[in-house]
Amino acid sequence: MFIAIPLHLLASVVWVGGMFFAYMALRPVAASLLEPPQRLPLWSQTFARFFPWVWVSVITLTATGFWMVFSVFDGFASVGSYVHLMAGLGILMMLLFFHVFFAPYRRMKQALANNDLPEAGRRLAQIRVIIGVNLLLGLVVVVIAGAGRYV
Repeated sequence: MFIAIPLHLLASVVWVGGMFFAYMALRPVAASLLEPPQRLPLWSQTFARFFPWVWVSVITLTATGFWMVFSVFDGFASVGSYVHLMAGLGILMMLLFFHVFFAPYRRMKQALANNDLPEAGRRLAQIRVIIGVNLLLGLVVVVIAGAGRYV
């Protein structure tokens, strides 16, 4: 647990914090200052730099989470319901990320390569909605992680 907890926390901060920054800071500034021909490549390159960190976070969260549950607590039967909720929401977040990465993000990159800005914009809009949902889920998981055992 000495290593698992800090790694688990850092991975969640990187992922949820990155989504918060992108959604609450970068998105409104980019929308107000840049036209779509400049905004779409900005987002594509931002995702290209952020998504590898999300992959590292997903792998780290999965490995450390299941390691703690099965090695320290002898399985899910021995943990509180808040851990079950955290794990379930975490898996949902991962599935949403996988969808973003393998569907609209790939289609957005392809549309940009083909200079199809309307299609790239549609894909960015899809990504924005899913990341917004994932951000909300991530914030809920953070609250559960911090307060779950006390409720």
